Amino acid sequence: MEEFWFYIKLGYNHVMDPGAYDHILFLCALAIPFTFKGWKKVILLATIFTVAHCVSLGLSAYNILKIDVQLVEFMIPLTIVSTAILNIILETSKGLFLSSYLHTLATAFFGLIHGLGFSNYFNMLMAEEEEKIGPLIGFAGGIEFSQILILLIILLITSSLPVYLKLKRSHFIIISSVIVALITIPLLLRTIPG
Repeated sequence: MEEFWFYIKLGYNHVMDPGAYDHILFLCALAIPFTFKGWKKVILLATIFTVAHCVSLGLSAYNILKIDVQLVEFMIPLTIVSTAILNIILETSKGLFLSSYLHTLATAFFGLIHGLGFSNYFNMLMAEEEEKIGPLIGFAGGIEFSQILILLIILLITSSLPVYLKLKRSHFIIISSVIVALITIPLLLRTIPG
């Protein structure tokens, strides 16, 4: 049980680490279009992200999937910028009936990428372990708990800030998405492979 708790804390700290703010930026980009009214949808998206994150970790831990670390480091900020751009596209084209499917598919794909970004460190921890499912589940639990905490804070902001600033909801979504993209672009530029 102590080992399981270790992996829960590892998953929690993986998201809450201020030095690894890319995960928090992704959650911001993911949650910007939502308010507390849509909390179930955003929590479901976060869960899809966690499951995909752990699937790629598991595939890597069992040596089924290997990918160039430099490429993954570049793709992580690219997922954040892409999510912010997707927010803007979906907000400016209200008639797009596939919006929830696009959000879901993009979130799952981006979860796979983010999981690969942590796979080297996780694999070092798991090198001596024969049983990897328990640690993966513990890690997923820690990620999910921390994501829910962060998402609740973000939903509080996305629900109240537009009202306080007297901004139309659509303007808030676009402006916030642009800000997240602008914060992420330097990270993206630093990680270009080659």
